[in-house]
Amino acid sequence: MSSAKKPRPGGAGRPAQQPFEVRRSRVHGHGAFATRKIRKGTRIIEYLGERISHREADRRYSEKLTDADHTFLFIVDRGVVIDAGVNGNDARFINHGCDPNCESAITGRRVFVEAIRTIQPGEELTYDYQIGRDRDDPDNIDEIFACRCGAASCRGTMLWPVKRPKRRRAPPAGKKPA
Repeated sequence: MSSAKKPRPGGAGRPAQQPFEVRRSRVHGHGAFATRKIRKGTRIIEYLGERISHREADRRYSEKLTDADHTFLFIVDRGVVIDAGVNGNDARFINHGCDPNCESAITGRRVFVEAIRTIQPGEELTYDYQIGRDRDDPDNIDEIFACRCGAASCRGTMLWPVKRPKRRRAPPAGKKPA
Protein backbone atom coordinates (compact mmCIF):
# COMPACT_ATOMS: atom_id res chain seq x y z
CA MET A 1 0.00 0.00 0.00
CA SER A 2 1.36 3.39 -1.00
CA SER A 3 1.57 6.25 1.46
CA ALA A 4 1.19 8.83 -1.33
CA LYS A 5 -1.51 11.42 -0.75
CA LYS A 6 -4.43 11.66 -3.14
CA PRO A 7 -4.31 14.79 -5.27
CA ARG A 8 -6.76 17.45 -4.11
CA PRO A 9 -9.08 19.25 -6.52
CA GLY A 10 -7.29 22.29 -7.87
CA GLY A 11 -3.90 20.65 -7.47
CA ALA A 12 -1.25 20.68 -10.16
CA GLY A 13 -2.85 20.01 -13.52
CA ARG A 14 -6.38 19.71 -12.12
CA PRO A 15 -8.99 22.48 -12.18
CA ALA A 16 -10.63 23.32 -8.86
CA GLN A 17 -14.16 22.00 -8.51
CA GLN A 18 -16.61 24.89 -8.71
CA PRO A 19 -18.13 25.75 -5.33
CA PHE A 20 -21.73 25.58 -6.57
CA GLU A 21 -24.21 23.32 -8.31
CA VAL A 22 -26.92 24.18 -10.82
CA ARG A 23 -30.51 23.25 -10.00
CA ARG A 24 -34.07 24.61 -10.22
CA SER A 25 -34.47 28.08 -8.71
CA ARG A 26 -37.46 29.87 -7.23
CA VAL A 27 -36.03 33.09 -8.71
CA HIS A 28 -35.96 32.02 -12.36
CA GLY A 29 -35.43 28.74 -14.22
CA HIS A 30 -32.18 27.28 -12.99
CA GLY A 31 -29.85 28.86 -10.47
CA ALA A 32 -26.41 28.35 -8.97
CA PHE A 33 -26.36 27.23 -5.32
CA ALA A 34 -23.30 27.18 -3.06
CA THR A 35 -22.15 23.66 -2.16
CA ARG A 36 -19.76 24.96 0.47
CA LYS A 37 -18.97 28.22 2.23
CA ILE A 38 -17.64 30.81 -0.23
CA ARG A 39 -15.65 33.57 1.44
CA LYS A 40 -16.01 37.25 0.58
CA GLY A 41 -13.58 38.20 -2.20
CA THR A 42 -13.47 34.72 -3.75
CA ARG A 43 -13.34 34.64 -7.54
CA ILE A 44 -15.99 31.99 -8.18
CA ILE A 45 -16.10 31.45 -11.94
CA GLU A 46 -15.31 33.06 -15.28
CA TYR A 47 -18.29 33.89 -17.52
CA LEU A 48 -17.56 32.02 -20.75
CA GLY A 49 -19.20 31.81 -24.14
CA GLU A 50 -18.79 32.91 -27.72
CA ARG A 51 -17.32 36.41 -28.04
CA ILE A 52 -19.34 38.39 -30.58
CA SER A 53 -19.98 41.98 -31.66
CA HIS A 54 -22.90 44.05 -30.42
CA ARG A 55 -24.33 43.97 -33.94
CA GLU A 56 -24.27 40.15 -33.94
CA ALA A 57 -25.86 40.05 -30.47
CA ASP A 58 -28.63 42.37 -31.69
CA ARG A 59 -29.15 40.19 -34.76
CA ARG A 60 -29.36 36.99 -32.71
CA TYR A 61 -31.70 38.28 -30.04
CA SER A 62 -33.80 41.05 -31.65
CA GLU A 63 -36.67 38.62 -32.23
CA LYS A 64 -36.39 37.07 -28.76
CA LEU A 65 -37.18 40.21 -26.72
CA THR A 66 -40.92 39.73 -26.98
CA ASP A 67 -40.71 36.24 -25.49
CA ALA A 68 -37.36 36.52 -23.71
CA ASP A 69 -37.23 33.32 -21.71
CA HIS A 70 -33.46 33.42 -21.47
CA THR A 71 -30.63 35.31 -23.03
CA PHE A 72 -27.13 34.74 -21.85
CA LEU A 73 -25.47 37.92 -23.08
CA PHE A 74 -22.84 39.78 -21.10
CA ILE A 75 -21.50 43.10 -22.39
CA VAL A 76 -17.74 43.25 -21.90
CA ASP A 77 -17.09 46.61 -23.56
CA ARG A 78 -18.10 48.68 -26.60
CA GLY A 79 -16.84 46.02 -28.98
CA VAL A 80 -17.41 42.65 -27.31
CA VAL A 81 -20.40 40.74 -25.98
CA ILE A 82 -20.18 37.22 -24.54
CA ASP A 83 -23.00 34.92 -25.62
CA ALA A 84 -23.00 32.13 -23.04
CA GLY A 85 -25.80 30.44 -24.99
CA VAL A 86 -23.00 29.26 -27.32
CA ASN A 87 -20.17 27.34 -25.62
CA GLY A 88 -21.05 28.88 -22.26
CA ASN A 89 -20.42 27.43 -18.83
CA ASP A 90 -22.39 27.25 -15.56
CA ALA A 91 -21.80 30.96 -14.86
CA ARG A 92 -24.80 31.62 -17.10
CA PHE A 93 -27.09 30.12 -14.43
CA ILE A 94 -26.24 32.71 -11.78
CA ASN A 95 -29.47 34.68 -11.50
CA HIS A 96 -30.04 38.40 -11.03
CA GLY A 97 -30.68 39.69 -7.53
CA CYS A 98 -31.39 43.22 -6.25
CA ASP A 99 -29.58 42.41 -2.97
CA PRO A 100 -26.78 40.29 -4.47
CA ASN A 101 -24.05 38.24 -2.82
CA CYS A 102 -21.79 38.41 -5.90
CA GLU A 103 -20.69 40.93 -8.49
CA SER A 104 -19.20 40.75 -11.93
CA ALA A 105 -15.68 42.02 -12.50
CA ILE A 106 -14.10 42.64 -15.89
CA THR A 107 -10.34 42.13 -15.98
CA GLY A 108 -8.45 42.20 -19.26
CA ARG A 109 -11.68 41.79 -21.27
CA ARG A 110 -12.52 38.65 -19.26
CA VAL A 111 -15.57 38.51 -16.98
CA PHE A 112 -15.45 36.92 -13.53
CA VAL A 113 -18.08 36.47 -10.83
CA GLU A 114 -16.79 37.24 -7.34
CA ALA A 115 -18.33 36.98 -3.87
CA ILE A 116 -19.00 40.37 -2.24
CA ARG A 117 -19.86 38.74 1.07
CA THR A 118 -19.50 35.30 2.61
CA ILE A 119 -22.02 32.90 1.06
CA GLN A 120 -23.34 29.94 3.04
CA PRO A 121 -23.87 26.41 1.65
CA GLY A 122 -27.28 26.12 -0.03
CA GLU A 123 -27.55 29.87 -0.69
CA GLU A 124 -28.31 30.90 -4.27
CA LEU A 125 -25.62 32.97 -5.97
CA THR A 126 -26.87 36.24 -7.46
CA TYR A 127 -25.46 39.43 -8.91
CA ASP A 128 -27.09 42.62 -10.19
CA TYR A 129 -27.30 42.31 -13.98
CA GLN A 130 -27.38 46.12 -14.35
CA ILE A 131 -29.09 45.89 -17.73
CA GLY A 132 -29.11 49.25 -19.45
CA ARG A 133 -32.12 50.93 -20.94
CA ASP A 134 -32.36 52.09 -24.55
CA ARG A 135 -34.48 54.86 -26.06
CA ASP A 136 -36.16 52.36 -28.38
CA ASP A 137 -37.15 49.86 -25.64
CA PRO A 138 -40.75 48.65 -25.88
CA ASP A 139 -43.26 50.04 -23.37
CA ASN A 140 -43.35 46.71 -21.52
CA ILE A 141 -39.56 46.43 -21.10
CA ASP A 142 -39.83 46.27 -17.30
CA GLU A 143 -42.22 43.31 -17.64
CA ILE A 144 -39.90 41.56 -20.09
CA PHE A 145 -37.02 41.93 -17.62
CA ALA A 146 -39.11 41.51 -14.46
CA CYS A 147 -37.18 40.60 -11.31
CA ARG A 148 -38.45 37.85 -9.03
CA CYS A 149 -35.60 37.87 -6.52
CA GLY A 150 -37.86 38.49 -3.53
CA ALA A 151 -35.41 40.82 -1.76
CA ALA A 152 -36.86 43.53 0.48
CA SER A 153 -35.00 46.02 -1.73
CA CYS A 154 -36.24 44.46 -5.02
CA ARG A 155 -36.77 47.14 -7.68
CA GLY A 156 -39.03 44.81 -9.70
CA THR A 157 -36.81 44.79 -12.77
CA MET A 158 -33.34 43.65 -13.81
CA LEU A 159 -32.93 46.99 -15.58
CA TRP A 160 -31.24 50.07 -14.22
CA PRO A 161 -33.76 52.39 -12.57
CA VAL A 162 -35.39 54.95 -14.85
CA LYS A 163 -33.47 58.22 -14.80
CA ARG A 164 -35.64 60.99 -13.48
CA PRO A 165 -35.17 64.56 -14.61
CA LYS A 166 -33.23 66.64 -12.11
CA ARG A 167 -35.31 69.14 -10.24
CA ARG A 168 -34.19 72.69 -10.22
CA ARG A 169 -33.38 73.82 -6.74
CA ALA A 170 -35.48 76.60 -5.32
CA PRO A 171 -33.41 79.63 -4.26
CA PRO A 172 -32.84 79.93 -0.51
CA ALA A 173 -35.55 81.84 1.35
CA GLY A 174 -35.11 85.57 1.08
CA LYS A 175 -33.01 85.46 -2.09
CA LYS A 176 -34.26 86.13 -5.58
CA PRO A 177 -32.98 84.20 -8.57
CA ALA A 178 -30.52 86.13 -10.73
